[in-house]
Amino acid sequence: MAHIAVTQQEAGRRPLIICDFSPPRGSDTDMLEPARTLDVDWISMAYNPGRSVRVNSAFAAQWVKANTGKDVVFTLATRDMNKLAVQSLLLGAQLQGLENVVVVKGDDFTERDLALNNDVNDFTPSQMITSIASMNDGLDFRGLKLRRPTRFCIGATIDMGRDLDRELLLTNRKIRAGAQFLMSQPTFTSDTPLRFNERYADRFRQEISVPVFHGVQVMAPEAIVFGDIPRWVTDDLDKGRPGRDVALQVLDDFASAGLDTIYLVPPIMRGGRRDYETTQEVLEVVRR
Repeated sequence: MAHIAVTQQEAGRRPLIICDFSPPRGSDTDMLEPARTLDVDWISMAYNPGRSVRVNSAFAAQWVKANTGKDVVFTLATRDMNKLAVQSLLLGAQLQGLENVVVVKGDDFTERDLALNNDVNDFTPSQMITSIASMNDGLDFRGLKLRRPTRFCIGATIDMGRDLDRELLLTNRKIRAGAQFLMSQPTFTSDTPLRFNERYADRFRQEISVPVFHGVQVMAPEAIVFGDIPRWVTDDLDKGRPGRDVALQVLDDFASAGLDTIYLVPPIMRGGRRDYETTQEVLEVVRR
């Protein structure tokens, strides 16, 4: 199993890529098979995308690890479980050999969602990161000793494209809480992460001390769009430019700026299907 923080330190200048992946909406493992052919360093199993009922991220990640040999990351959301449930799941994940976990808040429930289920939010993301770090030190949330400390490499998410001052504070808070790597929401120019890094160093008098995997969205004409997409991207897609080529342009820009740790996000189509085929086409060029 590849501990993300350790692998990043040993990689040198070789690009390291985490690829986002959706767990299935049932027990049909055919939906997990595309993970076998994606030429990436880690498969990052999402957590209930679209707030839909899906196989738990940890269970899906374990299946991928056991059946494909791929290294994996699983995701935990603060929204859905109390402290006892979260830490029990983490012990089970460790028992199954999972080591890389990324903590998210989870999308807010709509009013319609809240009529059917409740959110929990026993932790903030930073608090959950702290609690996992404590488990790595051998203590559960009550301060009692575990029989054996966990060995998780803890990740967190950041969004460099929104309220910059707020995001700088959250990033620093997550690192101080114990985050060992970060995954950023997709951007389309290296200027965004470079500016974020510069502002972080100015604000906290030090550079970001953990690896950041920079989000790159693989676009497709029929894909669901999240966040702000630059006009040049939508114009190029409207003119028939393949989404693969747009992603490769962004990746080339990132590489020229020395950003070689990547979080690759395959297109999400209507109904939740992911276009892993186009993503693999991107990877074939990157890995040459």
